[in-house]
Amino acid sequence: MAAFDDDTLDLHFIGTATVLLRYGDLALLTDPNFLHRGERAHLGYGLTSRRLTEPALDVMDLPPLDVVVLSHLHGDHWDHRASRHLDRSVPVVTTTHAARRLRTLRGFGRAGGLHTWESCTFRQGASQVRITALPGRHSLNPVLGRLLPPVMGSMLEFGPRDGEVRLRLYISGDTLVYDGLEEIARRFPRADLAVLHLGGTELPGGFVVTMDGAQGADLARRLDCPRVLPVHYDDYTVFRSPLEDFVTAADDLGLRDRLVHCPRGEHARLVPHAGRATVG
Repeated sequence: MAAFDDDTLDLHFIGTATVLLRYGDLALLTDPNFLHRGERAHLGYGLTSRRLTEPALDVMDLPPLDVVVLSHLHGDHWDHRASRHLDRSVPVVTTTHAARRLRTLRGFGRAGGLHTWESCTFRQGASQVRITALPGRHSLNPVLGRLLPPVMGSMLEFGPRDGEVRLRLYISGDTLVYDGLEEIARRFPRADLAVLHLGGTELPGGFVVTMDGAQGADLARRLDCPRVLPVHYDDYTVFRSPLEDFVTAADDLGLRDRLVHCPRGEHARLVPHAGRATVG
């Protein structure tokens, strides 16, 4: 594959938590969800949620992928279209729970699971990405937490093959805010952009299992990332906290100038510049 741009990370927001990432010779996809409006994502235990939006890109229109990064195995992050149409030889970096099921039940033989703080590296042409699994909790309720699949965040570190890191991208995964996430900033004090899964996802019984707007803003404050891209906020009926909640909460914390506005279907580009990445 020809280089996309040697030192720019291009993020194409497809919808939900699905983002196509291009850096040099590398192409990565996060949380592949390509259901159409009106179709239902399966969330386990007979629960489903209806999609309210259309993905900005069809799964069949993706470029050849070098790796898929998956937060966890729920139907709004990996659906039947992904299982049917993604190349089964593509590596998938995810939790050990999801990797086992992708290998044994869906035929993705190169799905690999990482424990928290474990890393792996992928190279293509002159480009490299190192992926580190980060902590995340889908629920802070101990009983519900045992029923939901384990989740992970991830840190993606991009740069030239066998060279220094040029850009760091944090992806929260479907986590709630808790004190264990502050270790991320201690280990990675220079993350350039945070992609936050929001939406305030609410399950029957009133259990909230993803960050709402206030929690997302609080995590942005805790991690002190210079740029923040919100995703996963309006695509399904279980999402109860709209993007406006996050924007308002970020404004209250003095973080409005850090927000990256990238509607579904649009691109954001992260470029190293004078020791700090810029977004254009």
